[in-house]
Amino acid sequence: MSNEQIDIAIVGGGVSGIYSAWKLQKEYPGKKIVVFEGSDHIGGRLLSVKPPDIPDMVAELGGMRILENNQFLIVKLIADLNAILPDEEQITLYDFPVDEPQNIAYLRGEFLRLIDFTTEPDKVPYNLSFLERGNGPGTIIVNAIEQIVPGITDITLTDEERREMTKNATFDQIPLYEWGFWNLLYRVISSEAYQFSMDAGGYDSTLVNWNAADAIPWYLSDFGISPEYKGFTNGFQQVPITLANLFEAGGGEIRLNHQLRNFVWADGQFELIFGDGELINAGQLILAMPRRSLDLLATHSPKLQEIQPLITSVTPRPLFKLFTTYANPWWRISGYTDATGEFIPVQSGRSVTDLPVRQTYYWPKSDGTPATKGKSMLLASYDDGTNIGFWDGLRPQRKAAWQEGRSHTLLADPFIGEDDKKVKAITEVDEGLNQTWDQYQAPRRMVDEVARQLKQMHDLDYTPMVKSAAFRDWGEDPYGGGWNSWNIGVKSWEVRDKIVHPIEDCPLYICGEAYSDAQGWVEGALQTADIMLASFIKQPQAAAAVELVHR
Repeated sequence: MSNEQIDIAIVGGGVSGIYSAWKLQKEYPGKKIVVFEGSDHIGGRLLSVKPPDIPDMVAELGGMRILENNQFLIVKLIADLNAILPDEEQITLYDFPVDEPQNIAYLRGEFLRLIDFTTEPDKVPYNLSFLERGNGPGTIIVNAIEQIVPGITDITLTDEERREMTKNATFDQIPLYEWGFWNLLYRVISSEAYQFSMDAGGYDSTLVNWNAADAIPWYLSDFGISPEYKGFTNGFQQVPITLANLFEAGGGEIRLNHQLRNFVWADGQFELIFGDGELINAGQLILAMPRRSLDLLATHSPKLQEIQPLITSVTPRPLFKLFTTYANPWWRISGYTDATGEFIPVQSGRSVTDLPVRQTYYWPKSDGTPATKGKSMLLASYDDGTNIGFWDGLRPQRKAAWQEGRSHTLLADPFIGEDDKKVKAITEVDEGLNQTWDQYQAPRRMVDEVARQLKQMHDLDYTPMVKSAAFRDWGEDPYGGGWNSWNIGVKSWEVRDKIVHPIEDCPLYICGEAYSDAQGWVEGALQTADIMLASFIKQPQAAAAVELVHR
């Protein structure tokens, strides 16, 4: 019996994969295009779930926001989708709060407010220089970047213009792409300023030693030049789910729980071998995957072994999120009384700490307003980089689930709160595109430890009981990390354009956030998908390969 024949196989149901499928369907309406996704949901590292009994909130276990003022691809995509969606299915946004002046910075055992960085510099427990004192972590890094690349912080510059500057810039007569970001920062700021920026910035992986030519414009886009964050009323995952629905409505096919194990290119077509032994032939193959997924596939796929230098040009960065729910927004009592005698509650945005919990977001309602009473939710820990090693003993191994053919980790000792309903077994999960909160149970010991650190961070004698918890570790296979960063010494602009079609005489294509200018963002996924699609549509040998499938 011959294998199933399809025209275009897209492996990976994240944003870049499902967006590419939607676009190609319009370009080639007569072709059989199938999206294969190894997990049980569409969206990849976009994962939106509703907490139990809190209907006006959506937890973002994956990506949670966009930068509306400079991420033009995702803004345009939302506008394009809204133009064809009925009113009740519109993708709507809200202002996503981040750093509020009354919020907490618990650093080196000292309880501060974010506003203290600039108004009460003597309280900041770091030995900063005269020029560094009185600045927040973002300002310190932006000022350092200006010393490294003079003029780059000019607010009239576009992101593309900044990338062009760093592409051609040198420091100490060495091209910027051959410098590590950490190495450069240590040349222009004190070690105490660097540590303060790491601790108070909330992230461990943004200031580490990755390619400085990419890190600098990336940092200025995200943290430095007046970012305008937007969240999603119905969850960010609404975007890929909408694309998937449109793709299926147009006759496309999505197959979940299809883990591609390896592939072979021979006789003008690809043979795809899946985890259950299923064999499928395809004329063209798009791998919409991050580096770790490609690494797993390359072990038994000769064509990927040919392009290892391209695949390994980036490094996956671990990241996880833990959400917790409560009977009321207890964190409001951690506010303070200002000079006029008015009490200013802690109620929105984030607080930061050098404790392993690192960042805590006081999660907004679906319209962006803070929770002032009733059942509420925290992004209790938003953690990344090497710091997540603290939690290694409190969660399952990252590789186990994927090796066993599952996309979810089964917990031996999950947290079960008062609001948790009976947990479904993974095999009972509905085959639809949406996921549910109870599919992402959190380890009990992790929840207990986070609760302990939240009490310390908020300077309270106790914190109320956790009603429910959800957890996602993006370091698990096949993702390998929450985002990817360019390695030192890599000319990213060359790799970005090469990897989308890495082998000239083979219709193999690659796209995704990992190899983009906007790593860690959906914008990057869309950017590489557009570059890949331009190459895909223009390749004459690709069309010839498709014809071979039907002979």
